[in-house]
Amino acid sequence: MDKQKPFPEHTTAAQKKLPRTVVVLGLVSFFNDFASDIVVPLIPILLASVLAAGPVALGLIEGIADALASLLKLWSGRHSDIMGGRRKKLTLMGYTLSNIARPLLGLAVSWPVVLLLRSIDRVGKGIRSAPRDALVVDATPSHMRGYAFGFHRALDNGGAVAGSLAAAAILAWSGLDLIEVILWSAVPGFVAVLLLSMGIKEENQRTIAHEKDATSKTMPPLPSLRWSLLSLPIRRYLLVLTLFTFARASETFILLLGYQLGVGVVELLLIWSAISLAKAMTSTAGGQLTDRYGRGSLILISWVAFAVSFLLFGLVTSGNELWLVSIFYGLFIGMSEGAERALISDYAPPLERGTAFGWYYLAVGLAAIPAGVLFGSLWQLHSASLAFFVAGGLAALAAILLRLYAWPAKNTPSH
Repeated sequence: MDKQKPFPEHTTAAQKKLPRTVVVLGLVSFFNDFASDIVVPLIPILLASVLAAGPVALGLIEGIADALASLLKLWSGRHSDIMGGRRKKLTLMGYTLSNIARPLLGLAVSWPVVLLLRSIDRVGKGIRSAPRDALVVDATPSHMRGYAFGFHRALDNGGAVAGSLAAAAILAWSGLDLIEVILWSAVPGFVAVLLLSMGIKEENQRTIAHEKDATSKTMPPLPSLRWSLLSLPIRRYLLVLTLFTFARASETFILLLGYQLGVGVVELLLIWSAISLAKAMTSTAGGQLTDRYGRGSLILISWVAFAVSFLLFGLVTSGNELWLVSIFYGLFIGMSEGAERALISDYAPPLERGTAFGWYYLAVGLAAIPAGVLFGSLWQLHSASLAFFVAGGLAALAAILLRLYAWPAKNTPSH
């Protein structure tokens, strides 16, 4: 296996240029998140102000939706490998489903309807995520995968900035109500689906010469889909990541905190936008740093910052403090978004990339329902502060275990 290498000094500009597939997928994510973040930051406000539902309902909705998505990601990633690396069809199907279901949230008459539509939206995410990430890896040389994933996350977060700012501007100046704004999210969602359908042309990974055994006429069959067949380093990492995800409650709780502090709806959308902008500002540079210096350090810094952020959220008592902590949170979380995915690609054999990302997303999803329900229950039965303190403590524990139990080598094996 090759060692991870930083950009060599003699690398040409052409060799540092991101592949067309990565750029197009980044634009698809931009417009999809533009649509999504018109809607998602309005969900806690919709639940609290229109549908009279509280933190437990929000935790249940986000937890079930994320768990459904994560379970499907393993299936879709594996299926894209079985199809010989044909990943575009599943990716397109997932984006289409989400962008049909999401605008219909504006028509919801009760929180169970929100749960159903949010779940369908996340089912679409479950279908597309692992094949899309494998598409990025298929198209990108191993020495710049952190850069590729960091770029992708930057555009993803950039779309979130645009969506939440658009929602804030429309609510502030257009006279449209909450429901109408959610319905208008269908427009950028359609652009995302159109870009993907027209802009990506993929090759069958089982016919690419440099990933074949030159002496073999056929490709080997995929191994059984068993946890025990994953390498020990990736199993350790995924176990620790599961614990960290248990701490990583939905960011919509940050907005619910602001709402309970008396922050206005438009200002809450601006805070949401600021979080996404902060992530976008650091994700590409973070991806490049992880290519040069290894994955572990960036992930560790980010997880420690997450723990500190959530402990600080538990102490927030005003809108100004919420702004400061939210921006701090976004800057450090964005740094590792490319590193987390690039680390999975380092461990994944070429013909099992979809499956590897499926396991990654499954591990994330296993904690989604209990995390959301626990956070919401602690909030409703005791206080928001306790919920944030418990999540921060779990994140700190995960960071310690990452360093002591699941630390990736600086030159992680890659393909």
